[in-house]
Amino acid sequence: MRKERKIINTNIRLNLCDEQDRQAWEYLQTMDRKKYKSYTKAVVVALNDYFSRIYQKEVDPYLETREKEDAFLERVETAIRDGVKESVPMAMAKNLLEMLTPFLKESVEENNLPNMAMTMEKPDNEATDNTLDWEQEADMDAALDFADSF
Repeated sequence: MRKERKIINTNIRLNLCDEQDRQAWEYLQTMDRKKYKSYTKAVVVALNDYFSRIYQKEVDPYLETREKEDAFLERVETAIRDGVKESVPMAMAKNLLEMLTPFLKESVEENNLPNMAMTMEKPDNEATDNTLDWEQEADMDAALDFADSF
């Protein structure tokens, strides 16, 4: 069984004195010929895209708003992830240094070397940098979870 092709011929007239018509003509002249083999294919794609969008907005008036919000949240999430990627190596280096400090102090004391900037201790009532790092990391995780929830 062969599918019957029904072809309808329609002419489009463009008034080059009208700004929108002239712009449409320029688009047709500069279109990608590999993607659109003919004016007809380009017009069909453009009409389908335009009217499907119009009908979607009639059914869902907040479609554009949600798309803009989604794009914004994607940019926020990307910025947060990039910031985390940049700061993690420094935080890891700092944590490693804090872990090694007691061993370095022992080595300095054993060799009777002057104890130069090996003082990383904080008063007992003051929060340590390590605690603050974990709190910042928890805040960052909460922000990423919030952004992912959209």
